[in-house]
Formats: sequence, C-alpha cells, structure tokens
Amino acid sequence: MPTMTYAPLGACGMKVSRLSLGGWTTYGDSVRNDATVAAIIRKAYEAGVNFYDMADMYGYGKTEEAMGRVLAEFPRHTLVLSSKLFVPMSDDVNDRGLSRKHIMESIDRSLRRIGMDYLDIYFCHRYDPETPLEETVRAMDDLVHQGKILYWGTSEWSREQLNDALELCAKHGYYRPQVEQPQYNLMWRRIERDILPSIEPAGMGTVVWSPLASGVLSGKYDNGIPDGSRLAQEKFGSLRNRWLQDGVQEKVRAFGKIAAGLGCSSAQLALAWILANPSISSVITGATQTAQLEENLGALDVQLDDGLKAQLDDLLPDASLPGN
Repeated sequence: MPTMTYAPLGACGMKVSRLSLGGWTTYGDSVRNDATVAAIIRKAYEAGVNFYDMADMYGYGKTEEAMGRVLAEFPRHTLVLSSKLFVPMSDDVNDRGLSRKHIMESIDRSLRRIGMDYLDIYFCHRYDPETPLEETVRAMDDLVHQGKILYWGTSEWSREQLNDALELCAKHGYYRPQVEQPQYNLMWRRIERDILPSIEPAGMGTVVWSPLASGVLSGKYDNGIPDGSRLAQEKFGSLRNRWLQDGVQEKVRAFGKIAAGLGCSSAQLALAWILANPSISSVITGATQTAQLEENLGALDVQLDDGLKAQLDDLLPDASLPGN
C-alpha cells in the first residue's frame, strides 16, 4: 500500500493527509449502504487518511450521520474532521447563510449528527453578501473560544473577500481563517492566479475539491455520458456544460495515453499532478467503492518531472479562463 504523507494547513501546526476523503454526493446520498460506507472509510483510515470532509447540506445531514457513525470507531485525536455551512437547510428564512444565528445553530446540529464534541475545521461554504463580514468572522472566532471548532476556513471565496477577512482579523485580533477550499484540477486552475498568491503569504493553507473534474479526468466520459453517472443527472447540467466542451474528450483521451505510458490510470495521474504542487495541503477525493479508493491512493506513488508537467499544462484547456 502506498505510504501516506502529511502537510500542515499553511502556517499552523496541525497536519492533514495529502489525500483526504470527502462525502459530497456519496455517503448517505448516492451511497446509502452502511456496510459500503464503513468499508470505504475503514480502508481509508488504514491507508493513513486522517482528514474527512463533510457539509451539512451533503444529503441534508445524512452524509454527516453516515460518516460520523464509522468515524466514531477511531481515536478522536487521530482524525481531522471538517464540515461546512451556508446553503439553505430548510425553507426557514434564517436557516441559511452566515449570520451569527445560523452559525451558532448549525454547529450544534452538525456536531450532533457527526457524534463529536468538536470539529477540527469549520468552513464557510460560500461568501454571504447579506451578512456583515465582521458578524461572520466574530461568530467563527467565538466558536474557537468555545472549543466547538479548532480552526475555521472558507470555500470558494474570492481574493478580495479573503483579504477583507484577513484584514479584519488582524485589526481586531480574531482567529483568522486558516484554510481555503477551492475547486482545483488540471482543467480549472483559477487559484493559481487569484488565490494562492494572496493567501500563502498570509499563512493560509489550501485543500481542494473536484480533482478529477467530476470524473472527466478519470476517462469515464471519453466515449460519451454513461447512464447513471454524475454528469448524466439533470442537477449537474452546469458541470456537464463546463467539462464536456468541444474537443475536451479528445484531449482527455490523449491524457489517458500519457497515463498508460507511465503505468498508472488517468485518475492517478490527475491526482498526482495536484500532489506535486507544494501549495496544496490536501486533495479531497471521493469514492463509491473500496476499489476506487485504492486506485486513488495509488497516486501517491506517481512521480512527475518538469517535462511531464509542462506537457500536461499544454494539453488540457483551463476552463476557468475567460472564453474557455
């Protein structure tokens, strides 16, 4: 089994596994068999994965419950657990966003569902333009002081929003956001231009989601959209339009040939490309079965030299650029 490595979240002492396991669209949602969920998480833990990412809106609480039942088997100090809030959880006008009310109520609900006393990281799932930033930052700071969370972070915040939060924390002595969770893969590289140059000097770390571009970089869609796949679902229509642009599948097939020449799978090469970036603390992966998890873990053994990195950079289009 590949040897897991670990990295700190920017300039902090806590370390996370370079590959982590997330529950988006899977556990308690598309994967509801408790035995399957348990087998995947146990296999991940045995492989050295210590970081497990959740959100209250994943399965509307079902993901936190499903993952929490299994994670309770392991010593708490060996785990780094995160969840998120922002997305509406009901039709109630206050059951959404980043108001102090919603933050204070949401953390208690997430902790009950997961079955833990505290979270290592609590993410603001998106920026809330309807709530004053200082209200959000102060509420997260209070959660740290209360011991309900150890660190807080952001997900898909802009450079300007992150800078505003960091400046506010520095001015008032609040606990600052320690980690940003953006989308990042070979075909979506916005953070290289907009985020990393800003947050790294401030000591923030980065954990990334969608490393396989919703499965496109695994070769799953090389010959069309399989029935029952994620991009076949109507609710993922925007992702389908983003990733399956004209000519993309041909380039991804070429990417697969490069991977085969290295003796690895397309998914492993896509993950290894991110792991080669020292700015990324952890890559959040998903798995619906243990075989998929084992394949992902194989990325830890794939090495990229500068020539291969340049070849991959030239091959695949960056859909985050205007016009792509």
